[in-house]
Amino acid sequence: MSSEDRNRRTEQDLEQLEGRLDELIGALQQLREENRLLRSREEELVAERAGLIEKTELARNRVESMIMRLKSMETNL
Repeated sequence: MSSEDRNRRTEQDLEQLEGRLDELIGALQQLREENRLLRSREEELVAERAGLIEKTELARNRVESMIMRLKSMETNL
């Protein structure tokens, strides 16, 4: 193999490597954006869950209070 052939082959290898690196950089950027979106969605869901837990606890307290009042009314009759 001549020096010129080796240089051509090396140039082709470098171009392939550069192309692959560009693909990997694009995939990395896409994954970073997807990860950012998923973390944001997770924060939203955690906040929503906390709100639902609070509402559930409030409803439970109200129901328990109503039951106690009904029992109290029942014993007063």
